[in-house]
Amino acid sequence: MNFSSVRIITDDVDRLINFYEKVMDVSAERPAPVFAELVLPSCTLAIGHSQTVQLFGAGSAVAAENRTVIIEFRVHDVDAEYERLKPFVNEWVKEPTTMPWGNRAVLFRDPDGNLVNLFAPVTEEAIKRFSSRR
Repeated sequence: MNFSSVRIITDDVDRLINFYEKVMDVSAERPAPVFAELVLPSCTLAIGHSQTVQLFGAGSAVAAENRTVIIEFRVHDVDAEYERLKPFVNEWVKEPTTMPWGNRAVLFRDPDGNLVNLFAPVTEEAIKRFSSRR
């Protein structure tokens, strides 16, 4: 089995695409007006309009209601990303901080309120833990 993607359901696809194109520094692929994918070598972030939910079964997902998932991206330099994204992020949850498990991280919310974490392993143990991962 291969992990393929995470999909965010939203009422405003264009707004989230614009936001995540800036965060991820890639252009979205738009196979349909109600759906987009932002593809990186290590993961794909899909964004679907709430209208697409009915294709999976009514009520299976509700836009902007997530309060349990954190979308995480490993970056080279957390502090540099924080500075780069300051003009685009409206809600910072945690400024750059080194966490007890050895990652430097910054946490913010996307326009729909989903949590986004940018992190980099910085301690010897954390670097070792991530050394075999892409």
